[in-house]
Amino acid sequence: MNRLSTIFSALSDATRLSLVEKLLSQGELPAGALAESTEISAPAVSRHLKVLRTAGVIEQRIQGTHRYYSVRPDALQQVHRWTMDHSQFWQQSLDRFDQLLALDPEGDDI
Repeated sequence: MNRLSTIFSALSDATRLSLVEKLLSQGELPAGALAESTEISAPAVSRHLKVLRTAGVIEQRIQGTHRYYSVRPDALQQVHRWTMDHSQFWQQSLDRFDQLLALDPEGDDI
């Protein structure tokens, strides 16, 4: 569970999540392309990328003087597994909520 907590923590920041989403949609990208897509400085993007690398969410490939980043599928698979493991709980909770709403369709007593 510790690695999963680290992954969720890394993804909890909006900037880091947007960087991961960009990598997911466009594939491997150089650091410069990632920095251009944000409204923060290149050094700040670099710090966010380091957090994502340390958490195991992305990996870095160095080619000459360029650094390329891509998403590590195993990290997202862990998030997916955790979500699916807990989907039954959420579905049951939503079913109970639907039943409660059916008891008071006007919403006066809820």
